Amino acid sequence: MSEQTEDLRETVRRRYAAAAVQVTEGGSACCGPAAIEVDENFGSTLYAADERGQLPAEAVAASLGCGNPTAVADLHEGECVLDLGCGGGIDVLLSARRVGPTGKAYGLDMTEEMLTLALANQKKAGAANVQFLKGTIEAIPLPANTIDVVISNCVINLSTDKPAVFTEMHRVLTPGGRIGISDVVADDTLTPEQRAARGDHVSCIAGALSFTEYRRGLEAVGFTDIGITPTHSVSDGMHSVIVRATKPATMATGTDSCCGVTACCTDAERAADPNSTAAEAKSAPGCGCN
Repeated sequence: MSEQTEDLRETVRRRYAAAAVQVTEGGSACCGPAAIEVDENFGSTLYAADERGQLPAEAVAASLGCGNPTAVADLHEGECVLDLGCGGGIDVLLSARRVGPTGKAYGLDMTEEMLTLALANQKKAGAANVQFLKGTIEAIPLPANTIDVVISNCVINLSTDKPAVFTEMHRVLTPGGRIGISDVVADDTLTPEQRAARGDHVSCIAGALSFTEYRRGLEAVGFTDIGITPTHSVSDGMHSVIVRATKPATMATGTDSCCGVTACCTDAERAADPNSTAAEAKSAPGCGCN
């Protein structure tokens, strides 16, 4: 990992750690540059009043996103859901209610302070079908083919390695699994420099992909039925969007990505995870590679 990448990740971690502390001490936070400011483009106002009323006040106050992925993920009883960058747990707790006691909702976050807040909110909500995990969205600490739905709320744009995030989402999803994500995306006409001029990385602007870049990134790892739908503007040429896509129910031999293996079943196959071998990746439960 480059020094610049490490610095950006640490900046993001510190920003959200500070937001968690502010909420714990009685403040509120958003995804903007000011730690306790909330505006109409980010935060809990994007959730319906009845949804906010179901949750601990601290979970609502810690909402940092640009949308409401649980409203578009079409969750069903008994499903297993993973929230990338779960923060204080608002989307995890809402998902847990929708999948019911026979389902499960995981929340993944790299920030210790946010996880502490999320665990406190889980206890207050009495959610038994919830588990919070510490880790990064570029290396999800779950086995392949175990998650029915991946959700995320304005977090993927913060990653400095989005291809790794897309690969990991595809890996952990069951065949036929799907994503329902809220994120910030730029018009195709905006250069990276123009995006950065509209806001910094930690405010969810500078690191955003364009519409075409996002679609191609998902296609590259094997997602199909991709839809990227704008919901509202967050800056000039920058949009909050809903991203939907599906992992195919079956994977053809030789496709680019299969169970965490690139160029599956060819002489060039290798594990997408550099710490794993192709044989280990293909031995994961439910893998269709031979």
